[in-house]
Amino acid sequence: MKIAVFLPGWIGDAVMATPAIRALHDHLQPEKMVAVSKAYVAPILDGNPWFNETILTGGKKGLSTWQAAMALRKHSIDLAVVFPNSFRSALIAWLGNCKRVIGYNRYFRGFFLSDSLPPIKDGKGKLLPTPIIDSYNLLATTAGCSQPNHKMELFVSDAEDQLAKQVWNNTGFQELSEVICLNPGAAFGASKLWPAEHFASLARDLVRLRGAGILLLCGPKESELALRITQLASHPLVRCLAEAGMPSLSLGLTKACVKRSSLLVTTDSGPRHFAAAFNRPVVSLFGPTHIEWTDTFHPLEIQLQKKLPCGPCQKRTCPIDHRCMKQLEPQEVLAASMKLLDSQLPSLRMARNAS
Repeated sequence: MKIAVFLPGWIGDAVMATPAIRALHDHLQPEKMVAVSKAYVAPILDGNPWFNETILTGGKKGLSTWQAAMALRKHSIDLAVVFPNSFRSALIAWLGNCKRVIGYNRYFRGFFLSDSLPPIKDGKGKLLPTPIIDSYNLLATTAGCSQPNHKMELFVSDAEDQLAKQVWNNTGFQELSEVICLNPGAAFGASKLWPAEHFASLARDLVRLRGAGILLLCGPKESELALRITQLASHPLVRCLAEAGMPSLSLGLTKACVKRSSLLVTTDSGPRHFAAAFNRPVVSLFGPTHIEWTDTFHPLEIQLQKKLPCGPCQKRTCPIDHRCMKQLEPQEVLAASMKLLDSQLPSLRMARNAS
């Protein structure tokens, strides 16, 4: 059997698809497994043992719809599992002559699917917020796998680990017992952002109470925000990946830093899922989005969200005053962080010593 797996279009969603991907690989034991992925998402699964090849789509680095379909045809795909709900992804599978195509029947693409699953809706016909990880796992069971678990999985190469080690050496963090990563960005939109002043206040308190090193994570588009938080915190133990002399920003570097961290405090964005994949404690800050969509079932996660009449609104930009994030006070986030750090300190020290 030859399988094509269409990866989700968001980084966090791609991580949440890993239990289903692992099940497809381990249970069906295909002769070949090909990933079809947007170019900016593919690096998140670098180093995995599942895929023999990756077909990149979209953007300047990816193939067009027709080119991607022709690339699929060369593999004579028996089974395509389409995780994204886009019309284009199902069209590529159909044009690629995949013999069996499994996906959710959304956006008028049912014609292209041989196994068309209905999305979960409430009594009024609206989409019901349910964990995406379970929706992905259902695609795997439809393909013939036994029920996958919720254990997400990522991989860090030796080269990426060395880059993170370089960050620790540049900052002097290798001498500290705790290093806490803060992830302030959110590709979804400004509505997910926690105020920079709140992040800076949290960073100062964690340094004062824990003596921890604080590392601001960022990609190229979030570097200005991360540097601003570092400047607002104004403490030598609060550092940023965007500083001069640091390794080039990349998903691989962010993964490696999260894997080495004692705790991650993050918005509801991709790196939040890195913590679950590497079994690291994480405090997740939710505002406009439904927690139920992206629940990771991670036992070392504390989810914080203000319950307000206007939310969760699922809007990329707040139409009023961003109260859902502004009212989430630094002291609440600090308390959750301290709770996780205190409960995990012995095991984290043991893991660090073993590595």
